[in-house]
Amino acid sequence: MPFVTLREVLADAERGSYAVGAFNTNNMEIVQAIVEAAEEERAPVILQASQGALKYAGIRYITAIVAAAVESSSIPVVLHLDHGTSFEQTMLCLKHGFTSVMFDGSKYSLDENIAATRKVVDVAHAMGFSVEGELGKIGGTEDDISVDERDALFTDPGEAERFVRESGVDALAVAIGTAHGTYKGEPKLDFNRLDTINKIVDIPIVLHGASGVPADSVRRAIELGVRKINIDTELRLAFTRGVQQVVQNNPGEYDPRKIIGPAKEEMKAIIKGKMRLFGCSGKA
Repeated sequence: MPFVTLREVLADAERGSYAVGAFNTNNMEIVQAIVEAAEEERAPVILQASQGALKYAGIRYITAIVAAAVESSSIPVVLHLDHGTSFEQTMLCLKHGFTSVMFDGSKYSLDENIAATRKVVDVAHAMGFSVEGELGKIGGTEDDISVDERDALFTDPGEAERFVRESGVDALAVAIGTAHGTYKGEPKLDFNRLDTINKIVDIPIVLHGASGVPADSVRRAIELGVRKINIDTELRLAFTRGVQQVVQNNPGEYDPRKIIGPAKEEMKAIIKGKMRLFGCSGKA
């Protein structure tokens, strides 16, 4: 099976000045859509599971489904934990076959975040795996905050340099104006902040909450050092759209395969489009 670490795929992305798509999964159809799209695009890919996904499907199901999907695959695949919040959870994922974990210590002070992240890094690196850290707070789109409060949540470049140096992470998730969920308007990204951070740190940068970010903004972010881009909400919307179309067009349909099958195709179209936008198509 072509499992690789986050460090490996992002090192290639850095050399090629492109970004790798990280797509969240919750079930078999989403895994199939991601892997099939990656195969057809000949693109490296990151499949990631959040705490919600692990709670919903179970870590054994997630890892088994992904393993089955990539068994005969020839593309580089990273199995990644998205937003892990405890040392125990990150270790459990590594034990069950994840090749990369994100430890999200953004709720802690800088010192506490560094210490907690470093603990995960030390063990993961000893096992040969990768770690993504987060600095700054990437909120939800429903957060009702002022401009000043919003800016205070953004990643501080000076803190980023210290965080990367002392934690030893392989990739850094930054807060520059994106958010999780659906956007009410067009997100305004702080490219000057991103540019400064990219010049200060020497590791790949991760963009969370990229669903709904305009293509031009995505391209600009990649130019300024973003090498991993997370997509979840757009896959959920595509899945729902595919199911709704079947149910509306054929209310009497009761075969789950015929209901969910079109949803997989909707997701594949989104994933392939993102891979082309990120520049990772043809890079496997």
